[in-house]
Amino acid sequence: MTSPHRPRPASARRRSRSVPVVLALAGLLAGAGCSGGTAADPPAEGAVTAVPAALSPSATSPAASSSGSTASPTAGGTVVPLTPDVTARIDAAVQRVLREASVPGVIVSLSSPSGNYLKAFGVSDRVAGTPMVTGLNMRIGSETKTFTVTGLLRLVDQGKAGLDDPIGKYVTGVPNGDKITLRQLAAMQSGLFSYTQDEDFVQALEADPDRVFTPQQLLSYAFDHPVNFPPGAKFEYSNTNTVLLGLVIEKLSGQPLGAFLKQQVFDPAGLGRTVFPVGSEFPQPHARGYTNQTPTGAIADATDWDPSWAWAAGAIISDQTDLQKWAKVVATGTLLTPQTQAQRLQQQPSPVPDTWYGLGIFYDHGWIGHNGSLPGYQSVVVYLPSAQASLVVLLNTDVSFQGEEPSTLFAQAVTEIVSPDNVYTLPAAPAGSGSSSSPASPSSSASSSASPSSPSPSKSASPSSKSPGSNADA
Repeated sequence: MTSPHRPRPASARRRSRSVPVVLALAGLLAGAGCSGGTAADPPAEGAVTAVPAALSPSATSPAASSSGSTASPTAGGTVVPLTPDVTARIDAAVQRVLREASVPGVIVSLSSPSGNYLKAFGVSDRVAGTPMVTGLNMRIGSETKTFTVTGLLRLVDQGKAGLDDPIGKYVTGVPNGDKITLRQLAAMQSGLFSYTQDEDFVQALEADPDRVFTPQQLLSYAFDHPVNFPPGAKFEYSNTNTVLLGLVIEKLSGQPLGAFLKQQVFDPAGLGRTVFPVGSEFPQPHARGYTNQTPTGAIADATDWDPSWAWAAGAIISDQTDLQKWAKVVATGTLLTPQTQAQRLQQQPSPVPDTWYGLGIFYDHGWIGHNGSLPGYQSVVVYLPSAQASLVVLLNTDVSFQGEEPSTLFAQAVTEIVSPDNVYTLPAAPAGSGSSSSPASPSSSASSSASPSSPSPSKSASPSSKSPGSNADA
């Protein structure tokens, strides 16, 4: 079994000092959560968290079972025909968000039987003034989690792992490792502290964005902290969970995570432009990315920052063509058996209406998928089964606007026009969550938790448009 870390000396741990800048990975649900209607204690100010979107059942959503899980979501909804008038309205809505949120550039792709929309707006390079164009490679942050968990589920289908196997069977030294299951890791219910909230980690990353981290080093930051709750007791978005799943994949496959994902996920899904980088390499052509996740909050070019700190939780690079395919593959379970896909879509309800989280995937007002945020980049990749529609939004900044992630603002603006019965919305991080002006992204500093019977998402503010003290997502 893999041993993740050697404890660092107590003298190396500095948790009392507030952290000026927080960097996290995901892009949806980080924030204060509740259990039984009681707000969970937010992480320490300045903590870095990466979380996927908020999740919760509506009056029309499948009822929760006695175990707290739910049946697969079956929300209806259609997408309006993409007439010239509708296309013009989308253009205007995207341009409005681009202008108001001061986003450098964005690519928006919508595909459905009602028509296709693919356009780029703004610039891919602020200094050179190069126009944003479709087809550029982009860092996708926590959308990576959908790939990592799909890889694990492929191993489950191959009989090499069981969702209810304890993580301690594969990785030694994990707190509660004999009790936490692979299912709980994928569903963000392990209770393990997220390494992206550790002050020492934040300091190290902030001091040198080009630093290379190993998975074991990332886990050492997490395991210096006590567990937040017993396995399965609550929902709390933690990047530690997905890093552990990456190690499980490597142990069972005997391959580096990137090689396994290419062989078992990228290639079978027909994704020729999707890569898991082994360093800071960034295939051309790509857009340059801008962040304010810096010690002073000043905007910086984060294009070539090393993504090893995000690893299985947020390092993947892709483009809109591949992600449009992937949106349908991951939501419909093309690469998995029907039984395994059904387990993936068993989602825990949360206090946020019409939003849920399953196994490395979320459900937001009918749309199934994930979002992501990493310094310099954000993404939304979702699929609406009832309309057979895929929506992909890729942008080259993670700077938030009035507490909202710009990726959410773009997706909301588009879906308000094309699917008014299924509007993609992720709530902003609650006040006092530890981020000064970040959205309800998975990296919002406060991570929410919910009990199995009334689970809630964990929210974290994205690093964008934040002032010192806000967090970054992945």
